Amino acid sequence: MAMIHEITKDAGKYKARKRVGRGEGGGRGKTSGRGNKGAGSRSGTARKGAFEGGQMPLFRRIRKYGFSNARFETNFWIVNLREIAAHPSFAKGGDVNQASLIAAGLIRDDSRDLKILGDVAKEGLKLKLKVEASRVSAAARKMIIDAGGSVNETGTRRDFVRGVDRNSEDRTPKNLTKKAKRLTAAAAKRASFKAKPKDLEPGAKSEDAKPAKAPKAPKADKNAPEA
Repeated sequence: MAMIHEITKDAGKYKARKRVGRGEGGGRGKTSGRGNKGAGSRSGTARKGAFEGGQMPLFRRIRKYGFSNARFETNFWIVNLREIAAHPSFAKGGDVNQASLIAAGLIRDDSRDLKILGDVAKEGLKLKLKVEASRVSAAARKMIIDAGGSVNETGTRRDFVRGVDRNSEDRTPKNLTKKAKRLTAAAAKRASFKAKPKDLEPGAKSEDAKPAKAPKAPKADKNAPEA
């Protein structure tokens, strides 16, 4: 006598094959469950598992997780020297920093770093300005200094982390990362390789060149007749 757990165990052991096209009574007759017309009704078609009928798939609708450099992006408030020179607050020169530019209405707030660009009118800059900003372009720096002013670049967070002094002529990073050190070493190696003499002109001698070896004498033929 079979027990109930033995019957249910063997009941789903073998699944019957789906037999289509065997009449309307079976539920899979006529079109055999493929519908009417279209690519799905033809043989040889395959559809990806994530396909949702042409609408935006779920994996593109959900929020994406993972690392992104977007949060480390440096955003600036950008002000041109043309705007500063044309503003009544700086008609006689003066200090140009975030506080004075906010008071003048040229930037909104101090949530971003300040960058000064050198776009001015044709007559150039004629105001004596004392500029303090995170970044100042090379053209703007030259114009301000030529007009008798001064420039103090405080740098951004990225400059501080990399050890870059924006006020010095040498603006190479002092705090190099592992990748930057590797790239710097590779560049130095390439430069030293290029400095070595490669091909000398015909007849020229290099100090490091080794003396040429004398050609070997040909071996005597043992089978040759004696003189």
